[in-house]
Amino acid sequence: MAHVQVVSTATPYAHRITSRGHALTADEPASLGGGDQGMAPFDLYLASLAACTAITLRMYAEKKGWELGEFSASLSSQRDEAGKLHVHRTLSASAPLTDAQWERLLDVVARTPVTLVMREGAVITSARA
Repeated sequence: MAHVQVVSTATPYAHRITSRGHALTADEPASLGGGDQGMAPFDLYLASLAACTAITLRMYAEKKGWELGEFSASLSSQRDEAGKLHVHRTLSASAPLTDAQWERLLDVVARTPVTLVMREGAVITSARA
């Protein structure tokens, strides 16, 4: 399964994230006291869902022999009055797709692995080293 490590940097709030030899920086925007050296945690949350969306739909389209061209997923989030987070995805493809193809892609996207985990929640435990 997945494994990531997050280590602090000399810059307050900026942290180095590594996984399988890949690295990126997470930070808070200046408006929250960070140095804006990388995406904020909720940006990374949306990025995870967007990446899973794009990869899953690309795999599905290839399996069906459908050309998507340049595919994109744009995600935004906001909280309602009760504080519940709502995420909205907007999908686009440069290749022409029929209404039936879009309908199927929207059905598939509702069941991507990250979508399902985010909807169901996860058991999260913590321990000290």
